[in-house]
Amino acid sequence: MFDLAIIGAGPAGMSAALTAADHGLTVVVIDEQQRAGGQIFRQPPEAFTGSVLHPTAGYGWATELIRRFEEDPRLTTEFGWSAIGVLHDDAEPGDLCVAINHPEHGTRVIGARRLLIATGAYDLPVAFPGWTLPGVMTAGGVQTLVKAQRIAPVGDVVLAGAHPLLLLVADLLVRDGVPVREVAFAQSIPTPTDMLRALGAVPGHLRMLAETGAIVARLVRKGVRVSPRTIVTAAHGTEHVSGIELARVDRQWRVTGAPREVAASHLVLGYGFSASTELARQIGCELAFDSPRGGWVVEHDERLRTSVPGVFVAGEPTGVAGADRSCAEGALAGLGIAADLGRPVPSAKFAEAERGIRKATRFSTVVQRMFEPVREALGDLATRETTICRCELVTRGAIDDFLESSPFVSNVNAVKLSCRTGMGPCQGRYCESGVGTVLASARDQPIGLGGRFSAHLPIKPVPVGDLRGLDSAAEQSASDGTGPLRP
Repeated sequence: MFDLAIIGAGPAGMSAALTAADHGLTVVVIDEQQRAGGQIFRQPPEAFTGSVLHPTAGYGWATELIRRFEEDPRLTTEFGWSAIGVLHDDAEPGDLCVAINHPEHGTRVIGARRLLIATGAYDLPVAFPGWTLPGVMTAGGVQTLVKAQRIAPVGDVVLAGAHPLLLLVADLLVRDGVPVREVAFAQSIPTPTDMLRALGAVPGHLRMLAETGAIVARLVRKGVRVSPRTIVTAAHGTEHVSGIELARVDRQWRVTGAPREVAASHLVLGYGFSASTELARQIGCELAFDSPRGGWVVEHDERLRTSVPGVFVAGEPTGVAGADRSCAEGALAGLGIAADLGRPVPSAKFAEAERGIRKATRFSTVVQRMFEPVREALGDLATRETTICRCELVTRGAIDDFLESSPFVSNVNAVKLSCRTGMGPCQGRYCESGVGTVLASARDQPIGLGGRFSAHLPIKPVPVGDLRGLDSAAEQSASDGTGPLRP
């Protein structure tokens, strides 16, 4: 039994683990990747030559954080294991049992007195004609391939979206010799008023902003076209992408002119991120919809406690706000959990962590405001024939027809039960946003009003046989006299 189990070894998880260990807690960190760093600081395999992390400018602290985490003997790490759910022990209401799965070692259960959810975020999916074709990839996915696996797309590439990560990925590709044809941003070029409102992001981030400007200059020098107020409307091809359809849009991202086609073999999408909250949903944490911060995010108090006793949250599940805020929240969560378990924590430590969060929030708030996805316009890109749920092959037309025939349906879970959207292996990660947008359009209501998909154990696909490990854990729990486990 550990004092603390942390799900996720990104900036929030690492910071929380070190802080908790500094206050005498026994800590286990679970992450499905093979090394620490999370998605933003994804490291190449140790077997690769020159596998040292070189973080983006502005995140120079990441290298030292990862080094401290990886070298700390007080921490127990379970890399390569996925958290698939949390069980409660009826005989010990204050304890939690985290069910984890490994593709080679099956399923087992780890007990902990407290749980920290630091599960990060994933690329926001956007459905449009051709988005399921081979060759259509997300910016985060391409960044992972290039940085961690040293694999780059072959052939001409177009990048389209609304997030600064597109520029970083375009720069990575150009440096690897990949021909980048165009980077299309849905936003307009910032006006003087926009720049004035963005001044709050400057303090402490000059180097990061300077690097972004340098990237744009490099791309232009290399002949890459950077197009504002341009959105992808379709990807064409038979067995693979061969052409990308782009169109001009207004400030609300509505198409204003005839589309043009760019020949390319890969399309990289980057319209923002969705907070990864599936585990929090399965446990029963309260969530709230906040579009600029990543859609459905986990609610919490000032010490990052969720609505479920013993469960804390830090990082992107509280709202997609970048690595600086995630690291600061991890420190605050570690302090809060230590205090919750009776360890003495000086008030000055809490004050320091809170200052770090406030400082990071000044930057993240500006970024969230400037790069918020216009979800209604993105939802309108899908035609009746466009697949919304790619796991169950449910089209926009099927959802529209169901909503038209069922005028009293106003919740995404009702759509899920009737149309099977979100019932496949991804459990709605790829289609929840699209279904919510279609429902909101049909009912002329805000997107968040339609609710969210429920999550159940296992929150990620596992072989049915591996679930027998949970039975074994329950039997062991009963034989120990601690009572049965329940979701």
